[in-house]
Amino acid sequence: MTNRMETLTTPNYEYPTICDFTDINDFSKKYLPPLYYIIFIISLVGNGIVLCIMYKFEKLNTVTNIFLINLIASNIIFTFTLPFQAVYHSDEWIFGELLCKLVNGCFYLGFYSSILFLTLMTFDRYLAVVHCVVASRQRRSCYAVLLSVIVWCISLVASLEVFVHYTVVENQLYGLDCEDKSERHWKVFALYKQFVLFFLFPLAVFVYCYSRIIITVISTRIVGKHRTVRLIFIIVLMFFAFWSPYNILMMINSNKDAEDCDDSIEYPLRISNNIARLYFCINPFFYTFLGKKFQNHVRRLLANKILCLTQYESSSASSRTLH
Repeated sequence: MTNRMETLTTPNYEYPTICDFTDINDFSKKYLPPLYYIIFIISLVGNGIVLCIMYKFEKLNTVTNIFLINLIASNIIFTFTLPFQAVYHSDEWIFGELLCKLVNGCFYLGFYSSILFLTLMTFDRYLAVVHCVVASRQRRSCYAVLLSVIVWCISLVASLEVFVHYTVVENQLYGLDCEDKSERHWKVFALYKQFVLFFLFPLAVFVYCYSRIIITVISTRIVGKHRTVRLIFIIVLMFFAFWSPYNILMMINSNKDAEDCDDSIEYPLRISNNIARLYFCINPFFYTFLGKKFQNHVRRLLANKILCLTQYESSSASSRTLH
């Protein structure tokens, strides 16, 4: 939760209450906790279904599935921070200093690793389609494991500052806050790091790789090419639509004067932030349920469940008839 009251200090005087963001915090208290719980449930159910389908119908040691399992792990780490955020935004931070650091650190660890695994999966798909001959020799599970370890290391290093700088402070009006108390230059560094490494770089990879994939698919006689192109378009569009507004608004907000009390940007900033959170919880849907293979797996799973239920009801009816 952001600071709701700014304070200016001089060597001899303190001037409290420069900005009062009561309205925006009342808005957050009313709407954010239910939204966090909804995202939490959707993410657990969606990622759980994907894991279940992979376990029953897929080989888990393929390159694509190794990346997908790591992506789901990122989403789950990210997801388990949401109930803490829901409680926090409904009142104050009640979980202590250690969990303040741990929850926010895990939030960014899952956040960053999710983006990087999406980028890695995009590049892997590009190799498999555009450079299929070379990729067939180079795409091995050991490389997927090694790249996954590298992604986790990069994400951990990128989120270390969160573990260090977040702390619990007391706000005179609103109780205990769990906030980033780093110096301004650290906040600016963190903002540009996120914008460049975790938005511009993935977006550039997405656009380049999927453009080349579309050209390859259209220029060759690949069966179902129109379906493939449509799926690619949906994936890129969803990433841009869910993730761009928040980054753009963050950059605009970073140029605002620290003494500027205009909170008009706060509403779209918080809304776009939670739209971005929603994307990183449901992105497995875009990489699985929109694909024909996983749709067939879902049908098989449902058919098996229905068949078992039908057999159970038939045996129960027979048993009642005999008695």
